[in-house]
This record gives sequence, C-alpha cells and structure tokens, in this order.
Amino acid sequence: MLLTADVGNTNIKLGIFDGDELRYKLRFCTNDKMTSDEFAVELYTFFQIYRIDYRQISGSIVSSVVPKVTQPLTEAIEIVTGTRSFVVGPGLKIGMDLKIDRPETLGGDIVCGCVGAYEKYGGPVIVIFMGTATVIAYVDEHCAYHGGIIAPGVGISLDALTSRGALLPAVDLQAPKKAICTNTVDCMRSGIMNGTSCMLDGMLDMFMKETGKTCRIVSTGGLAPQMICNCTHDIRFEENIILHGLKSIYRRNRR
Repeated sequence: MLLTADVGNTNIKLGIFDGDELRYKLRFCTNDKMTSDEFAVELYTFFQIYRIDYRQISGSIVSSVVPKVTQPLTEAIEIVTGTRSFVVGPGLKIGMDLKIDRPETLGGDIVCGCVGAYEKYGGPVIVIFMGTATVIAYVDEHCAYHGGIIAPGVGISLDALTSRGALLPAVDLQAPKKAICTNTVDCMRSGIMNGTSCMLDGMLDMFMKETGKTCRIVSTGGLAPQMICNCTHDIRFEENIILHGLKSIYRRNRR
C-alpha cells in the first residue's frame, strides 16, 4: 500500500492507496510546531483506529507548502512505516512540462492536483484549488502547465472583512436565496459566496478566451462545492485529486 500526504497551510490530508483504490483518508490541522515524534503518534493512532497494518505500507510520498512541517512529517512516516518518502519538488519526475518563469517555486499541491486532473480528464484542463488561497491553473492538451492566478481564499477574505469592519459580524458560509439582500448578514454572505462564484466564472471566461481552448474544469478544496454550485460553467468537484496526483508521481519515480 502507498501512503500519500498533502501538507497545506491549514490542513494535512493523508491518503492510503491499495493499488488504484483510495482506501483510507485522514485530515488534521497543520501545526508547524509539532515534532517528528508527535507526528508519529498521530500516524500510529490513524493506523490503529482503522486497523491498518503499517507493515503493509511499501512506499510514501509527500507534497508540502509548509517547509517547517516537511522534515518532521517525513521522519515520522519513516519511524512508523519504515519507508523513506519522496517529496514533490525539483529533481522528481512529474510527467508535466512546467512552462513558467521559475518552476521551482510552484507549490507541490498545485503540481499534484494538475497531474491528477490531467490523468483523469486529459487536456486542456483548468484546475481550481479552493483552500487558504484560491488558485486557478491551466494545463494544455500536451500536459504542459502554463500558469494561472492566485487570489485570497474565501476564508481569508471573510476574516479580513469582519476584522476590519467594526460593525460587521462573523457569518457562516451559507449562500442567500438571492443576490440583493436586505440585512447585513445576508449581504455579507452574498458578497462572499456570489462574489466568489462570479470571480470564478469571469476568470474561466478570460482563461478560455486567452488560450482559445474549450477546457474541462475541475475543482478541489473544502469550500469548492459551496462555490461552484452557483457558477455558470460546468465544474466538476474532485475531493481527492491531489492525492491521486501524488500516487501518479510516486509510480513515475519508484525504483
């Protein structure tokens, strides 16, 4: 079995594959103060809860956008499973041509999500990542990554709005029934939810006009389902596309 780990700014997501099947998943908060021993306890507990024989783990791979977490997590994986992890970055074969100014600066999660989306849907494909930041990335029909955009994530935008507006309350991310609202809470919800959906639709239009391509569109991230349901484009939600990309990159590099 293969252990995959996607380290984001907010959460760490683990997945265990048995062949092509994603058998187990775990998500816990990213904490860059944790030691390798503490991560090992988390991993060992995960295996115990789901009654997974850690001796069956034959390989592991990690993508991380939090450098302080990368080393203790990979050390913990080796402590528990005995496997040395591949880490997505320069020197690893990804099967995708990075046609950007500084390829080494591209986040591992974006690499893996684009690889996973291309393998499942082919190209050209646009991938929307909705996490701490909102990222929209374009991959052409030859599996070449051409870049994209980075915008503040929904959570960051909402936090900024409530922290800087003295009279604005904290609200949940529940879409109102209409765009024009009559109370402060629903006005804020409409601005965040409908505003984000309009931004996504507008950026997708610009991507397709600029490339001259009609693209498949894939989204991932915890907030994606709530946002894409109000978009006019046909956007498919793929919760585990980064983990599948990790699996593909591991297979390309294993000896």
